[in-house]
Amino acid sequence: MKKTVQVVGAIIENENNEILCALRSTNMTLPNCWEFPGGKVEKNEKVSDAIIREIKEELNCDIKFIDIFNNSSYEYEDIIVNLTTIRCKIVGGCPIANEHDKLIWLDKKNLLSLNWAPADIPTVNLLLKEK
Repeated sequence: MKKTVQVVGAIIENENNEILCALRSTNMTLPNCWEFPGGKVEKNEKVSDAIIREIKEELNCDIKFIDIFNNSSYEYEDIIVNLTTIRCKIVGGCPIANEHDKLIWLDKKNLLSLNWAPADIPTVNLLLKEK
């Protein structure tokens, strides 16, 4: 049986209705795919705590948990990723790409122009349906 990994991803929107998108580095799995920044939920950790910790580690900024946006699973070749995407707001600092090759702010309507990691696509599609 494949291992299921619990993962969180941050939907961070700026005042121009642009979403923060992160490009996976060439030494990560799924290199050169875009994703919502975040990472693995640790044992007995709440998703709200996990996203705040992961964004601090990955982007060197502080965020506030707003609410859970979507939860979906994607079956890769060797693992199943259960991704919970969470709306967040930056409350301190400016995002810096520590682990990613690039960070960009992109207008919501242009999200599909990027090559997203498969697990992130359901969230992208839901964001596009929003007014």
